Amino acid sequence: MMKSSEIKKSFLSFFEKRGHKVLPSSSLVPDDPTLLLTTAGMVQFKPIFQGDIKPEFTRITTVQKCCRTTDIEKVGHTARHLTFFEMLGNFSFGDYYKKEMIPWAWEFLTKDLGLDPNHLWVSVFTDDDEAFKIWKDDVGVDPKRIVRLGEDSNFWSAGPVGPCGPCSEIHYDFGKERGCKNEDCTVGCDCDRFLEIWNLVFMQYYRSEDGKLTDLPAKNIDTGFGVERAASILQGVKTNFETDLIGPIIDKISALSGVNYGAAEKSDISLKIIADHIRAVTFLINDGVIPSNEGRGYVLRRLLRRAIRHGRLLGIDEGFAFEVASVVIDLMRQTYPDLKDNLDYVKRIMVSEEERFLSTLKQGLGILDNIISVERSKESAMISGDLAFQLYDTYGFPIELTREIAQENGFSVDDKLFKELMAGQRAKAKAARVDSAFESAGQVHLTALDSFGKTEFTGYNSASQETVVLGIIKDNDFIERAGEGDEVEIILKETPIYAEKGGQVADHGVIETETGRLLVNHAFYPAPDLIVHKARVLSGHIEEGQRATASIDISRRASICRNHTATHILHWALSNALGRHIKQAGSSVDEEKLRFDFTHFEAIPPSTLRKVEKMVNEKIMANLTVSFHETSLEAAKAAGVIALFGEKYGETVRVLEVGDFSRELCGGTHVSATSDIGLFKIAAESSIAANTRRVEATTALLALNEFYLEEDELKAAAAILRCGDFEVAKRTQALQEALKAAEKRAADLKRRLAGADIDGLISSTQSLRGVELIAQIVQADDIDGLRSFVDILKEKAAGALVVLGASKDDRAFLLAHVPLKLIEKGFDAGEIIKEISPLIGGGGGGRKEMAQAGGKNPGGLEAAIERAVQYVRKKDEGSS
Repeated sequence: MMKSSEIKKSFLSFFEKRGHKVLPSSSLVPDDPTLLLTTAGMVQFKPIFQGDIKPEFTRITTVQKCCRTTDIEKVGHTARHLTFFEMLGNFSFGDYYKKEMIPWAWEFLTKDLGLDPNHLWVSVFTDDDEAFKIWKDDVGVDPKRIVRLGEDSNFWSAGPVGPCGPCSEIHYDFGKERGCKNEDCTVGCDCDRFLEIWNLVFMQYYRSEDGKLTDLPAKNIDTGFGVERAASILQGVKTNFETDLIGPIIDKISALSGVNYGAAEKSDISLKIIADHIRAVTFLINDGVIPSNEGRGYVLRRLLRRAIRHGRLLGIDEGFAFEVASVVIDLMRQTYPDLKDNLDYVKRIMVSEEERFLSTLKQGLGILDNIISVERSKESAMISGDLAFQLYDTYGFPIELTREIAQENGFSVDDKLFKELMAGQRAKAKAARVDSAFESAGQVHLTALDSFGKTEFTGYNSASQETVVLGIIKDNDFIERAGEGDEVEIILKETPIYAEKGGQVADHGVIETETGRLLVNHAFYPAPDLIVHKARVLSGHIEEGQRATASIDISRRASICRNHTATHILHWALSNALGRHIKQAGSSVDEEKLRFDFTHFEAIPPSTLRKVEKMVNEKIMANLTVSFHETSLEAAKAAGVIALFGEKYGETVRVLEVGDFSRELCGGTHVSATSDIGLFKIAAESSIAANTRRVEATTALLALNEFYLEEDELKAAAAILRCGDFEVAKRTQALQEALKAAEKRAADLKRRLAGADIDGLISSTQSLRGVELIAQIVQADDIDGLRSFVDILKEKAAGALVVLGASKDDRAFLLAHVPLKLIEKGFDAGEIIKEISPLIGGGGGGRKEMAQAGGKNPGGLEAAIERAVQYVRKKDEGSS
């Protein structure tokens, strides 16, 4: 039996021997705004396929972790569908093509893995005669085992827009006994007889938004070979779930639930769904995805909640997700060592989300069960969209679970109405946020990169640089000369001007030649390694090929450096104060402030923020050295250097070291010693998304200004309170206590004033066959005033039913009180208020003993009191 680790090693070795560079898996969070998750091995190479950048290697091979939810409803119901899986891949960027790839695939499968050729079938795109001929003539596959399929099956793309092309798939035939028994069963059938194991994509087109196909700059190869599927064949098991990659996870869930795998089809489905979903959730969290209600965070939340729900179906009522995730980490940590490093972080996120959902699930299931019972009694087969939306919006119950449970009970959900309600809600509340690592490269920039090569950045060590003007761009076209007032883009051979990247804003500066002077207000990377300066010609003119001097705004750069280094120290301080689960989720550094976004589960108390602020300032005052060195990405990771989430690194990286406490990968500019920062002040802490917090801060003179502003506010408050600066709190507390005492005296006075009218109210008592009723309009400013009257009447006219009204300006108030002995006779203060409140143009409610109402029609008070008398009389007559 070949272990899954051996399959992966064998694949990489096969292609490494054929000139391929072995690269690590990229994150499940792609550096591509058009994609939610990494769904295939080619995702990290998409810019190369599109021709946006030139590849460093023309042949690459990887083991890529992937996550897809397109077939989530099939997971657990088939032998092969998964949301998380590993994909082996080999890639050619304009190098080899079908003639080499197809024979290699056959060789690897039949010789290196030892698969029986008699069990292998292939499919090709319907009109791909070239691939058909290679399979038949070069490889020697029986034409009867070569199936032509259409675009749905044999034309692959990474998304609706982007690189794509026809493909050829290799399928393993388990035999008729595993199939659907239909005589025409063949490749493409949905049964479990034929298992697609390797997809060879001939990437030659680009699909635009209008669906039009155009040729890519080169013909490429992109293949995907499923590790789990290959393991199921080579390990002689019927499904992916019985392989050495997933089987132990199933065993753990069985132990937790007491339900054995294979005992029943229904429980097997739940076991498989939990195993698959927890694998996916573990890797998503590990790659920095946080549960939320949008985007990839919602994918994570949906998968985890679905797993939890199936845990309940197996009888697991308590939290269990991380116990299962621990097995996932044990199985996969050799390939992905960061899983072990982030174990505590994964646990914290998973346990927190599970605890939150368990209470939601319990409440939602009860409500949904009741809805189903009611609809069943009506002989309805559909759950209304507004009820489904209420479950989702009010109780947080996922619509997917509502649909799933409804289907299990023979119901459908009115999705049309639900989607309309959701669309309305999103239109009001949704806020879009887009982050991108690079501005999209236009053709003019790609031409510049081809013509001039990479721009050398010299700004780490120099504020000024003698250089050459390589290119001038205006209106997306090259020009030879630009004159005064022209807005242009300048490409230099070398530059000290930092281009916006990694959360740090670009430098400002000037470019001077013997004939002109330009002001640079921005610099950016339209493609990796190419720096473009946006500038305006201030005087004279500039020409292509001229010698030039580029200089930065030194004062502005110094402020940016202070804020950037402070961001790294802040990261360290937050990790030490809050826990190692802290991970960067974004940052922004400019000359005025810094912003640091990070994963955390709750608001940070002021005392902890003060502690963090103090820790940062202690490092600043220690005057620690800030240094850099370059090394390989692999060496940096091996040394434990922190790679910041969302950053894209090349093979050679720049390591920032602050003293001996902080080592992170960073390509930004920094101070040379921590004391250069001067001072650090936290300005704000807030929530920006589910489980994501933000700290904003300032440094140096701007931080000092923050302290001055607080001091000015304190002195202003002290002047108003007529006390010393350090007596403000004490003086304010004394005033609060005095205010409370005054409010108490005012309330006592109200009660005494109310008491003055009590005798008149008691004398107005009406006796209605044993019911003593006091129903009058009195002088009171609000409901509390009416309540003062009732409190006294409860003592002096015990046993009386009281209905009082009052008005203040354009507001009217009603209060009803029913003593216990009359409640026993059927009187209800809430019913009385419900009866009379419409007459004052309002509404209210309360308990049987006491109820109140407010309205905007004081003129209706007399009618309301009279109706109360009539109501009591009628009620009394009805009960006698």
